[in-house]
Amino acid sequence: MLLDSILGMFSMDMGIDLGTCSTLVCVRDKGIVLNEPSVVAVRKGTNIVLNDGEAVGLVAREMLGKTPGSISAIRPLKDGVISDFEVTEAMLSYFIRKVHGRGGLVRPRVVIAVPSGITAVERRAVVDSAERAGARKVYLVDEPMAAGIGAGLPITEPTASMIVDIGGGTTEVAIMSLADIATAESIRIGGDDMDEAVINHLKKTYNLLIGEARAEKVKIAIGSAAPLDEELTMEIAGRDTISGLPRKIVITSEEIREALKDPITAIIDAVTTTLERAEPELAADLIDNGIHICGGGSCLRGLDIVLKNATGLTVHTVEDPLSCVARGTSVYLENLEIWKDTMDHSERGWE
Repeated sequence: MLLDSILGMFSMDMGIDLGTCSTLVCVRDKGIVLNEPSVVAVRKGTNIVLNDGEAVGLVAREMLGKTPGSISAIRPLKDGVISDFEVTEAMLSYFIRKVHGRGGLVRPRVVIAVPSGITAVERRAVVDSAERAGARKVYLVDEPMAAGIGAGLPITEPTASMIVDIGGGTTEVAIMSLADIATAESIRIGGDDMDEAVINHLKKTYNLLIGEARAEKVKIAIGSAAPLDEELTMEIAGRDTISGLPRKIVITSEEIREALKDPITAIIDAVTTTLERAEPELAADLIDNGIHICGGGSCLRGLDIVLKNATGLTVHTVEDPLSCVARGTSVYLENLEIWKDTMDHSERGWE
């Protein structure tokens, strides 16, 4: 343990928010130093990453849906967990190498935020991938805890703090007190499901096929969870499923809101279920403390309004909601000796 502390003085330890859509990396005392899409371009039918292992992140995202037959641009995480072990390892290796560079004399210790609802096998897969990608030692922290700390909530105090982290593949809902999770709900529904709902709506209603990237643009531009003061319209292009030819249509925010109803309802149900399981004293605290939302999905217009209407509680969107979890891993890094016993961690590697 003493050796590990000494080695820590010479390594560039990092915290990683390993997300379905994006991966954020922070370095102790430097904050967030990398924010790139969780996308890797490989030769089709193999796990060989293009450009000598450099076709990762921003470079690979530009290829999504536009690759020739010999290349696949893939997202190796699905619903917040690893779906392709080898490609995830290659992606982590690229990110760690890009951040670490020559900044450390020894391999880094890494804190990774993971969904609270994943299995022991899925946790082990994250640890193994990070170790094989170049980490000296790996610590896992539940995303709600990292998000709560990153949002500046008083999670170590004897009062209830509630966080709703809506990511690309999962939504994490948790009530925390005294540095632990009192009750939580983790569902594998998030921003990706909203994008899929937009795709399905356009295909069913207009016989128009669009890709994930374009669906996300629609969601960001005119998507909402509650009625808008001034409803919006947007022109969208895609491929006609009947003629096979390119076509443009004009869509409205009202119809996109209706398309998003199912994933939004699932998120609301997860929030209300968590509240129903809370101890009475913790539930009472939330009348004053309210609910804090973060993650990319929290940026959807009107989501705070529908959550407030469903729960009767005040809903706050945290500052810089997309980097909240990553900022939390940074705090864990800075206080690793204090927090390490509360986290899952690898037993292999240099001690």
